[in-house]
Amino acid sequence: MKSETTLIGGAMVMIALSISALVIVPAMELHDIAPTPGLKPYTSAELRGRQVYISNGCVYCHTQQPRTKEFAPADFKRGWGRATVAGDYAYDSPPLLGDMRTGPDLMNIGVRQPSEQWNLGHLYEPRAYVPGSIMPAFPFLFEAKAQADKDEVVVTLPPGYTPANKVVVARPEALDLVKYLLSLNRSFPAIETPPAASAPATPAPVPAK
Repeated sequence: MKSETTLIGGAMVMIALSISALVIVPAMELHDIAPTPGLKPYTSAELRGRQVYISNGCVYCHTQQPRTKEFAPADFKRGWGRATVAGDYAYDSPPLLGDMRTGPDLMNIGVRQPSEQWNLGHLYEPRAYVPGSIMPAFPFLFEAKAQADKDEVVVTLPPGYTPANKVVVARPEALDLVKYLLSLNRSFPAIETPPAASAPATPAPVPAK
């Protein structure tokens, strides 16, 4: 009985230490991190697009965390941009870091592919832009119709990909998603804010004689 109590007690201590090291301490260190200078809050359209990104499972195949050149030189060679810092995620709740790179890292896709038309077309049919791509197409974010309405955005696709006698227009969800993707731009310098220096202690007054 004593050995079982010791085993259970030891397991509880290990769990408490793990939670402290992996959850509590990082949360205490990062909860008041300031946004990286140059970072802007998301617009309402970009926030809606972020929800489309999440609901369609983009986070399962794409990361948003380029690593340092020293730690992962391949990230640098691919042109994915500088390594991210905590302040880059100040407006992300939760941060969509991802843990799989079935597709490329998207943190700076707004820099690498700033064209709205390219991103819309790539969502409609990835293989029209990247031959051999294994990314699924998202045609349900678009509508093929005989004629576009005045305020609709027509997607200009490469020859052979537009349905015969129709145009492809982007639904609001597609437009919001692309706005979110284009907002993923961390090309400005990552300036880490140094911890505030502690003020020197004020000497105690010397009593008058």
